[in-house]
Amino acid sequence: MPKIIVSPLSAVPMAAALYKPSHVVTLLGPTADPVIVEGIGSDDHLRLQFNDITAAMTGLICPSAEHVEGLMTFIQRWPRKSPILIHCWAGISRSTAAAYAALCAHRPEEDELVLAMRLRQASPTATPNRLIVAYADDILGRRGRMVDALDQIGRGREAVQGEVFMLDVNTAEIKTA
Repeated sequence: MPKIIVSPLSAVPMAAALYKPSHVVTLLGPTADPVIVEGIGSDDHLRLQFNDITAAMTGLICPSAEHVEGLMTFIQRWPRKSPILIHCWAGISRSTAAAYAALCAHRPEEDELVLAMRLRQASPTATPNRLIVAYADDILGRRGRMVDALDQIGRGREAVQGEVFMLDVNTAEIKTA
């Protein structure tokens, strides 16, 4: 079954060894060292570099429409035979935004709030980056409903780092990792 695994950077080696993803999405800042995941070729590893911000700030790189278009293209290309591992620095904002976007992309018939609530259940700390979600919402033609769903679930619990969790794409069933 296709699963989306979400992880902080510190748990990527463990999550990759345990879940054996076929595809990886790395969402880190522009000065981060390259992340290598054993067994994942460059065509199956999307690396996007931008800061975890939602508005332009001097000296920082804001997520852009082009970043999210690349993300959505990669997510649509994922064959869903093996898990996809999505990670950022803390596993709280950028990676949960990408996971929510992936879930919405692969479950177009499902209500955005239901999917957001499943994300919240899977990760009490998830606080998806609103700008990434807004771009994905636009790309998927969801007319602001993805962002509205984030407003309804609210911010996640404060944490320095999130826990590894997974979402089943076929059923959107919640599984703790």
